[in-house]
Amino acid sequence: MTTFAPIDSMVTDFRAALPTMTPVGLTTLTTTVPKEYVHRAAVTEVFLTGWRQTDGDTCTVTAQWPRAHSFYGPAEGFHDPLLFSETLRQTVPLLSHAVYGAPMDHKQIWRDLRVSLEPAALRAGTAPAELELRIRCSDVEQRAGVLRGMRMDVTATRDGLRLATASTTFSSHGRALYRRLRGAYADAEQAMADAIELPLPLGPELVGRDRHRDVVLSPRGDDGRWQLRVHTLHPIIFDHPNDHAPGMLLLEAARQATQHHLGPAPVLATGLDAAFHRYAELDAPAWVTAESLDDGHVRVTVEQHGALAFECTVTTHPAAA
Repeated sequence: MTTFAPIDSMVTDFRAALPTMTPVGLTTLTTTVPKEYVHRAAVTEVFLTGWRQTDGDTCTVTAQWPRAHSFYGPAEGFHDPLLFSETLRQTVPLLSHAVYGAPMDHKQIWRDLRVSLEPAALRAGTAPAELELRIRCSDVEQRAGVLRGMRMDVTATRDGLRLATASTTFSSHGRALYRRLRGAYADAEQAMADAIELPLPLGPELVGRDRHRDVVLSPRGDDGRWQLRVHTLHPIIFDHPNDHAPGMLLLEAARQATQHHLGPAPVLATGLDAAFHRYAELDAPAWVTAESLDDGHVRVTVEQHGALAFECTVTTHPAAA
């Protein structure tokens, strides 16, 4: 009978083999980190290119943004600001597994996220953008030597220029604990099969999109709310089966709601202050609202079953090519 090594061993073997893969005459090669480390099914959706632990709880992560992307593509001469949030999302499982030893079947769940981006550093150029994220990990929670959660504070540069500061906290759950927490919703395949019918989308031009499939909001109802469109067949938002609405979907809803609320002139979502209060389930409608605060700030909320699931204050900047 043929046996296969577990994914932890496979990734360890992959890392160990890297030095022998460098051809004569080349000092470095750029590749992506293993997709398993960032919880992506498609290699093409991995933006991280490497990491190193510079001190006990300090790490440096490198990434590359493509000049074109089917979902997070440039617009109005700028890279999509949510590329940074997805880049940061990928660092969460990467460091959890590669540095803090969380088993590969553990899931990391966002508690909160704060991002502040420099608009000038988002301008798209004639080559892919090279990023470096300096990350300090703190408030590391462990139980019986297993990671349960932590905080990351991030300073990022793009081609040597200041790009962003950010912070995030998250929890990390083993398979058994996660199944207990999620109960009947723990089966991702079943949860997606039980998803409600996809409502009609807003016009893409109203939310800064050019394709209907990328719109995550339905037309507003009489109460001024949008219904969240959870397109479980979307190849980027649902890169793999998920038992709840992914965090990046909720952030995209906040961005699109802000654009619709402030439009029609395009704006960049250069700041996010988000809190993930509870899972947004796939088998019931979730409702999105937006209200202006001050100085271009918009507060977006997502509610389900009358309870707050997600809230985000979005900071905007005019998008001028």
